[in-house]
Amino acid sequence: MRPLRLKRYLLTGLLTFIPLWVTWLVFKFVLGMLAGIGAPLVGALLNALALVAPHAADTLNTEWLSFIIALLITLLALYLLGWLANRVIGQRFINAFDGLLARIPLVQTIYGGTKKLMAVLQNKPSGMQRVVLIDFPRRGMKVVGFVTRVMVEEGSGREMAAVYIPTTPNPTGGYLELVPVDELTPTDWTMDQAMAFIISGGAVAPDTLPAMPAALRQDQREDRA
Repeated sequence: MRPLRLKRYLLTGLLTFIPLWVTWLVFKFVLGMLAGIGAPLVGALLNALALVAPHAADTLNTEWLSFIIALLITLLALYLLGWLANRVIGQRFINAFDGLLARIPLVQTIYGGTKKLMAVLQNKPSGMQRVVLIDFPRRGMKVVGFVTRVMVEEGSGREMAAVYIPTTPNPTGGYLELVPVDELTPTDWTMDQAMAFIISGGAVAPDTLPAMPAALRQDQREDRA
């Protein structure tokens, strides 16, 4: 009985720990990225403080305290940036900044593309559900993707959707697939529901999945025949 009880307790402990571990990994990545933005400013402030108060600078110059200060500085800067962006003068400043970056070819490609992606993920395009299912990496296997754009294929006139496929449990990386629109399986999921599904590894999910389009089911039956 004792070996069985030991295995059961170990398994229960492991299953309890894994969600906490995955949550910690995601938060560690996000918080580390935010703290990294403010880290150079914290270093400069500590160097300046060392000139006038060396003992205070030595006290503050610890890894965990520098991390917290850098994180708070970044969050405050993001809050102020969001507040400014919602004001008329802030919007004018951002538009002028965008115009300046548009004159730098390589920078505009990266900055403009990223900004469009963020805007597209917040707004549902006309006539197209944002969260979809597609066959990936092969037919019969489904993944959750986000439609970022719909284009027309030259010659055939087919509508092709650019679908971003995030990875689990870190959705900041992923793949970009061009998929015919008629092969997309639309869902009624919100962005929050889709992100919860991806980050949780499928644990947080609805009980049912939408069916694939009838035309695609017909094509699969013809392929098997």
